[in-house]
Amino acid sequence: MNLTGTAGFTLTQKRALAVATVAALGFGAYFLRTYLLLIAVAAVLAYLFSPLYHRLRARMNTGLSATVTLLAAVATVVIPLSGVIVLAVLQIRQMVTSIGHWAEQTDFTALAQRLLDSANEVLARLPFVNVTLTQDSVREAATRVGQGAGQVALDFARDSVGSIAATVTALVIFLYVFLAMLTNGGAVADLFRDLNPLGREVSDIYLAKIGAMVSATVKGQFIIAVCQGVAGAVSIYVAGLHDGFFMFLIFLTALSFIPLGSGIVTIPLGIGLAVFGNVAGGVFIVVFHVLVTTSIDNLLRPFLVPKSAHLHPALMLLAVFAGLRMFGFWGIVLGPVLMIVIVTTISVYLAVDKGAPLDSLTSDPTDDEKKPPWWQRLLPVRALRSGGS
Repeated sequence: MNLTGTAGFTLTQKRALAVATVAALGFGAYFLRTYLLLIAVAAVLAYLFSPLYHRLRARMNTGLSATVTLLAAVATVVIPLSGVIVLAVLQIRQMVTSIGHWAEQTDFTALAQRLLDSANEVLARLPFVNVTLTQDSVREAATRVGQGAGQVALDFARDSVGSIAATVTALVIFLYVFLAMLTNGGAVADLFRDLNPLGREVSDIYLAKIGAMVSATVKGQFIIAVCQGVAGAVSIYVAGLHDGFFMFLIFLTALSFIPLGSGIVTIPLGIGLAVFGNVAGGVFIVVFHVLVTTSIDNLLRPFLVPKSAHLHPALMLLAVFAGLRMFGFWGIVLGPVLMIVIVTTISVYLAVDKGAPLDSLTSDPTDDEKKPPWWQRLLPVRALRSGGS
């Protein structure tokens, strides 16, 4: 039977086949639900490293090109992560050394008695509370806490055996999916175009916007977040808080991935320093964040984030937090991707049904004005005039 054409199918059969296809796709998603996040992450990384693969493919065979690309992807993730871990360990070691010096100079018996007296004074002021702490009661409470912590540690150790097996399994699956997406990315994109009932043109719009959002979130937002994290950590160090520089760097970089940014930490920290006596340092942190840290985003975003990946800040904020809640850390990338799909769908509907511009929901109103390329905006005004005459 020749199935290349549709002349042999009635309208009812075509509708039944469409329903069966949708049901098969839905069951497939349900069947693979445990690994959907893993597949999505592999697809994102395969898309990001596909230019390197195609460049190598022009000089090598498929297997060698995929292997080199895989090693490059692993190195791109492992090397920075190892550096962060080393810096964090060094910072923690420094803090432990400082705590050790403090412990050598502190009389813990007197300190414990002062803390106990202070706690009893606070409890005495609370209404309807008739509790007096003693050394024996504190010791018993500490014993119970220690026993509970030990039980938690035992449970964690018992569950870790299964976690190791699950991690190895997930790693193997990730490698296979990554290599499959890398070597057959074009076929996957063609399959999406063929299955999309809206047509190949609309499919290309979806693929372009998803690709732009992935690049913007992973490449652009990562660079912006690192720069803002470094700037915030440097400002805190200059203000006088020399301990925990790398910890602040890691923490502020992670916060810079979300639209609220590192200001939710640096601004209250600066205000707290000013209130508790370090007025100059506190004011410096706040002013530095407002004038420098926020300007990093305004300066780099036009160069690193394409216009097609633009989302309103409110939508981006909702997408990031909803993605974090649903997917964990990877929600920073997958949340905006899902939001751009939703917004693109609404935009396509308005374009088809209402005749609205296709980018009316995804572009900033201020972008309607014609602007010169970014490299021309860096040239002096005289050079622009002479080049246009």
